[in-house]
Amino acid sequence: MVKKGIVGSVLVVLVIFSVTVMAQDLPFKVAEEAVNPLGVPENTEAEGVFFQGGLGIDYIQYAADLFAKLHSGSTMSVEGIQGVGEKLRPRFIAGNPPDVIDNSGAGKLDTTALATEGLLQDLTPLMNAPSLDTPGKTVAETLFPGSQANFVFDGKQLAVNVAYTVFGLWYNKNLFAEKGWTYPDTWDEMLNLCETIQSDGMACLTYQGQYPQYIMFGLLEGMVYKLGGDAAWKAVDNLEPDAWRQDAIVTAVNQIAQLASKGYIMKGTEALNHTESQTEWLKGKAAFIPCGTWLENEMKTIIPEGFEMVVGAVPGPGNAMVAQGGETFLVPSQSKNPEAGMEYLRLLLSKASARFFAENVSNIMPVVGGTEGAKVSSSMESALAAVGAAGEDLFPRPRYTTWYVDLVTETKNAMGELLSGRLTPQEFIDMAQAKADEIKEDPDVTKFSR
Repeated sequence: MVKKGIVGSVLVVLVIFSVTVMAQDLPFKVAEEAVNPLGVPENTEAEGVFFQGGLGIDYIQYAADLFAKLHSGSTMSVEGIQGVGEKLRPRFIAGNPPDVIDNSGAGKLDTTALATEGLLQDLTPLMNAPSLDTPGKTVAETLFPGSQANFVFDGKQLAVNVAYTVFGLWYNKNLFAEKGWTYPDTWDEMLNLCETIQSDGMACLTYQGQYPQYIMFGLLEGMVYKLGGDAAWKAVDNLEPDAWRQDAIVTAVNQIAQLASKGYIMKGTEALNHTESQTEWLKGKAAFIPCGTWLENEMKTIIPEGFEMVVGAVPGPGNAMVAQGGETFLVPSQSKNPEAGMEYLRLLLSKASARFFAENVSNIMPVVGGTEGAKVSSSMESALAAVGAAGEDLFPRPRYTTWYVDLVTETKNAMGELLSGRLTPQEFIDMAQAKADEIKEDPDVTKFSR
């Protein structure tokens, strides 16, 4: 039985595709040892179920086409859904999950609960397998250092991240140039700029109101890294006493609360979902919006001409940026074709797939050399530039966001209340700390540390 930590309540929407590509030569050479290192049986009809969100599904279909081309007579079906947890939780309980899953979006499965129950395939064979199109390298050796660390449980790789997401504040570079506005380096500069923007008839900031976790990963986490370094979030991850009461977190929470108390958040934001708020931002109703690098692809059909979206590090000392592997894919241990599931991921994490991802999804895969020769957008260029400027001050999201789903839920809901003015900064901190203490003291919750 799966533990109750596996969550999700979003309505499922199905969009089904099927691979019908006949086996044919790939457009690049594949070394003999890289043809079928995971031992996919002939004529395998594998099943894939994938979250269909901001990154779309074209890149998933591309890798499925590679699968069909490389393994003549075999296929990987592609089913795009929303509400992954609601759709797939019953299949885990029944013991018949798909062969590979993209576990992302609102209402996703609790990966930690699945790992604790032994329901995830150990992906060590995948990580040690030869890369499809980087001769002499294993899959693990072709991936960005640290990009897969958040899904290592007790030394086993139990899921992989196929996107490398950069988080921060997004703005229209052309608008800033036209108005003579300069992106703020400090929080005082941010508040001063907000005042200037508001006096010009535009709100300073909007956010994905129904999903206040966007403020967590797009603003708060980076601010804390800038103020307290990795040690601040490490204490939170390790459930240390009073970790949420550290000066760096207290300062950052109080600064974010100023955006609401000073009226710098676009009116009506709280009622908007992610695409609605992002649409208002594209219409010029607000200057800033927090998000990850999936933003451009998610909104590509309505981006106005001349709107040059770029991302900046959150205001504060130094160049620290939050960036990490994301868009989590996993192979259930009870699936019918785990070898096919791992093989699909091997092809998805190839340079060819990464290049397609860069050019068609305007996003980054954590694959070394994946953007070589690719034509990328200004938003991607800005993300890569920010990562380069951060250097050694490039940090992943806090690990508690993977390990303790109840703490994630508590803090994101409290953030929404903070931004609405219904919670004070101190009340936000008290709620977060109380939930962390509750988790630490609960013997039924598996604890992790770093």
